[in-house]
Amino acid sequence: MRLLQLTARRLLSQAHCALKPRPSKQQRFCLEMARPSSNMADFREAFARAKHIAIITGAGVSAESGVPTFRGAGGLWRKWQAQELATPEAFARNPSRVWEFYHYRREVMLSKQPNPAHVAIAECERRLSKQGRSVVVITQNIDELHRKAGTKHLLEIHGSLFKTRCTNCGNVAADYRSPICPALAGKGAPDPEIEDAAIPVEELPRCEEDGCNGLLRPHVVWFGEALDAEVLAEVEKELDMCDLCVVVGTSSVVYPAAMFAPQVSSRGVPVAEFNMEATPATDRFRFHFAGPCGTTLPPALARHHTELIA
Repeated sequence: MRLLQLTARRLLSQAHCALKPRPSKQQRFCLEMARPSSNMADFREAFARAKHIAIITGAGVSAESGVPTFRGAGGLWRKWQAQELATPEAFARNPSRVWEFYHYRREVMLSKQPNPAHVAIAECERRLSKQGRSVVVITQNIDELHRKAGTKHLLEIHGSLFKTRCTNCGNVAADYRSPICPALAGKGAPDPEIEDAAIPVEELPRCEEDGCNGLLRPHVVWFGEALDAEVLAEVEKELDMCDLCVVVGTSSVVYPAAMFAPQVSSRGVPVAEFNMEATPATDRFRFHFAGPCGTTLPPALARHHTELIA
C-alpha cells in the first residue's frame, strides 16, 4: 500500500509539473523521468553497484523460444481462446477439454529450450551469488524455461504447467510425465476440426496421495482466481529489498504484476526495461532497451569489469 501511495503521489507531482508555465528545476526533473535512457554504460554502472537484483519477466522472454502466447487475434486452441478454457467454471463444465488444452501446452513446452535471455539470467544469478549478491526472478510465465535454464531463486506468480493441484485434498506436486495420464496420449491437437476427446473424468489425472484419488487440475492461476498470497508476500519482500529492477519481455498491462516495477521505481530504485517496444509503464523507468531480449539482455547482465570473482 505504501508503494502504491508513493506511485500515486509521484504521478500527481508529474501532472503538477506539466502545468507550470515556465521550466523549473522540478519540472526539468519530471521531464527527464519521462524519457528513459538507453545508455547501456549507465545501466552497467547501476548493475555493478547492485546487491539485490529483482528481474521481472513476462511472455516476451518465452516468445523468443517459440512458445505460443494464445493472446490476441488468432491465438486460439481449436475454436476457443485461452480465456474461455483457463477458468474454474470451464474446468467444472468440461475437465476433459481443459486437460486436453493443458496437455497440448505441456507437450509443446517439453520440446522448447531456454533462449539466450533465460541463460543470461541464470548465469548472472550463479555468478553474483559467489559475490554475496542476490538475484531473484519473478515471472508471470508458467513454462518453467527459467528453471530449465538453471535459475534457482524463482517466484512463479501464475504457477506452472508442470505442477498439479488436487481438487480434493489440495496437494500440489510436480509432474513431468508425458503424457501425464494414459488417456491423454495423442490428445490435445489444436486443429479446429478435431472433436473433443470426451475423456471420462475417472480417467483424467488423479491424485496419488494415500487414500485420495481426487481429480487433479493444472496448478496455474486461472482467470477469476487470486494469486497465491504466500508467493505475493515473497514478491513484496524481494521488491522492497531490491536496489535494481530489470523488467524483461512484459507488456506491463496484466495486474498486479504490472505495478511491481512502477512501485520499485517510485522509491527511487533504478528500473531497466528490456522489451521489443515501449509499454504503458516505460516512462516511469530509468532505462529502456528496445529489441529482442535474447539480444539485448546478455550483454547487459554479463560480468562487469569491476566484479571480483574468487
